[in-house]
Amino acid sequence: MPSAGEAMGNQSQMRSVLDAGLQQLSANETVTFTQYTRVALSSDGSVFWVATATKLTVEGSLHYATDRTQDEDQTIATNHVLLTAEAEVSQFNRVAPGTMWIGSWPTSAGEPPLQVAFARRGEYYEQAQLWHYAGFAIYPALQSQIVASSADLPVGPIVSNSLPIWLAQNSLAPVYPSFLVPDNIAPPYVVAHIPPEGTTAIGGFPVMGPWPGTIVPNSGASPLEQIGAAQLMRDHVTLTLYGFTNDMALQYLCSLIDASENAELFGFANVPAIVDAKRSQVEIATLAQKKTITIDANYYQSTADAVARRLILEADVPTATVSSTPP
Repeated sequence: MPSAGEAMGNQSQMRSVLDAGLQQLSANETVTFTQYTRVALSSDGSVFWVATATKLTVEGSLHYATDRTQDEDQTIATNHVLLTAEAEVSQFNRVAPGTMWIGSWPTSAGEPPLQVAFARRGEYYEQAQLWHYAGFAIYPALQSQIVASSADLPVGPIVSNSLPIWLAQNSLAPVYPSFLVPDNIAPPYVVAHIPPEGTTAIGGFPVMGPWPGTIVPNSGASPLEQIGAAQLMRDHVTLTLYGFTNDMALQYLCSLIDASENAELFGFANVPAIVDAKRSQVEIATLAQKKTITIDANYYQSTADAVARRLILEADVPTATVSSTPP
């Protein structure tokens, strides 16, 4: 077996050769990263990433492969990106759950730069002392969620379903939209899931008003006017409860019944029940406190919109704490 000194020498020699090869490939390329802050709208939990003034420059070799696909609703070139760096980018490891680094990489002349976010670090070999960061360029359909400043955030809710109604049912624990649960939060909390196929219209033709007036081109007037919608809808909603005991779950269900009977936010179209779910982790040989409540809810779109705007007003109260997560 080689001695410790010989092993260290071999490692240094290997690193020198690989570093030289990397420099030959990359020609001292640099990638500039901007730190973004996560913002969840108080009205419906929609997530946006807002740019900050914090920048980071990383030297290395960046490679990307492009796959072009044609779907019903988009024609897209997905870019898989691999950044190879000579030193560990420690800032990536220190990122808090509410922040993210997005890199900007120039492409061909006249084309906008690639915006790259890295989802994982992999292919690390200690003797080589090279770090590889892999991810995808941000998809065009999601570019609207990356904004330059808080002034670019939308004013009203994004969703059109009953989600704001469920986000407001937060007397016992915070409620989050499905797929937008913040990183690594601990129970108790609730997740509201409304599948796209779970929303149907059960009323007649929607009643809307006031109807917008004629938009005069180049007049400087905003093309958007607030329109009230009184369409009667039904959503199939699954509420997932984490960290709830039986008594807590019963109290939460009672609060939903109160919101239906007294606040008249929605009506039950089924008989809701608390169901125990199973989620395990073999390393600790136990089960999570996970329960679900499934509701078929009738509601007016105008009610969901009113609740969303009430959430905005509550979030804007001066004594309230500004948060990057839903209330």
